[in-house]
Amino acid sequence: MTTLAPSLSGERSRPDALPFRPLTGTSGGHRQTLLGFWCRRHLAFGQEAERIVVDAGDDVHILLRASWQAGPREARPALLIVHGLGGADAASYVAATGLLAFAQGWHVVRMNMRGAGESIDLCARLYHAGLDADVRAAVHALARVVPRVALLGFSLGGNQALLALGRAGDTLPQGLLGAAAVSPPADLALCAAAIDEPGNRIYQRYFMTSLRESYAERQRRLPDLYAPGRERGLRSVREYDEAITAPYNGFADAAEYYAASSAGPHLQAITRPALVLAAEDDPLVPGPSVARWPLPASGVVVREMTPTGGHVGFVGRTRAPGRFWAAERVMRFFTGLRESS
Repeated sequence: MTTLAPSLSGERSRPDALPFRPLTGTSGGHRQTLLGFWCRRHLAFGQEAERIVVDAGDDVHILLRASWQAGPREARPALLIVHGLGGADAASYVAATGLLAFAQGWHVVRMNMRGAGESIDLCARLYHAGLDADVRAAVHALARVVPRVALLGFSLGGNQALLALGRAGDTLPQGLLGAAAVSPPADLALCAAAIDEPGNRIYQRYFMTSLRESYAERQRRLPDLYAPGRERGLRSVREYDEAITAPYNGFADAAEYYAASSAGPHLQAITRPALVLAAEDDPLVPGPSVARWPLPASGVVVREMTPTGGHVGFVGRTRAPGRFWAAERVMRFFTGLRESS
């Protein structure tokens, strides 16, 4: 059974297209989302990694973990992976994709956003969906080491990756092969509203626990910058963005933050190859929040909307670890770019 929906860019006819075939009985947004977590919960990347500290400007430093293939580094391309909200370089979806990419001969570089994972020891400031400058800094750092780089972002990291291409693509190094975004919240306002739906309480609780703990830790480390107790009593992601994300990042309110940081309006400006992969039944990133945006007439941006897959779920028939079909799909996309470069 082939379950790849016709995309808005005619992806069905592309030679690198890979149909998503969910396992029997696993269709459904919540089922796919939760199964994705369950199937990958024990995955760890495990390869030896070099710590690379990137200066992103404005006294911001971020941590990359680079796992190099044997032999001359310039002989292989590097895959830069950016995690999502509440994640870090050890996230299971990062591990699944990194394991597949490394087995295919790619250098694998896992990025921690500012203040995420062990980056917090370098810079304890808050990250948010619009910080594409940090991603660009990481791409530039890698391009000084290897001649070819591919960029992959998951969820919030996918939004940052698309913003990097859409807002400042002409400043990125020539060696950037292209980018892929899996389950990107391209319309942050719609996604914040979706998370607040009654049926999504399990995700809301997970994110809010993570966000409150994260803010408290930053306040402990930077008491002169972050006021104590701002996180208390916040019940939704939008409330958090209104009380914390917006004011601490120069936005008037959550609405302004969402409007300024959503990647959707910038898709049409992208001039580098890009794959946008999302599921119609994603409970956190509604299909219309990804599908509504016009794409470049050049066809350089490919958008694939699968009927099912959930949020970074995509549990199906695949060679990728953790039954993560999306990892195999994006690596096929990048392999095509690598071979044509």
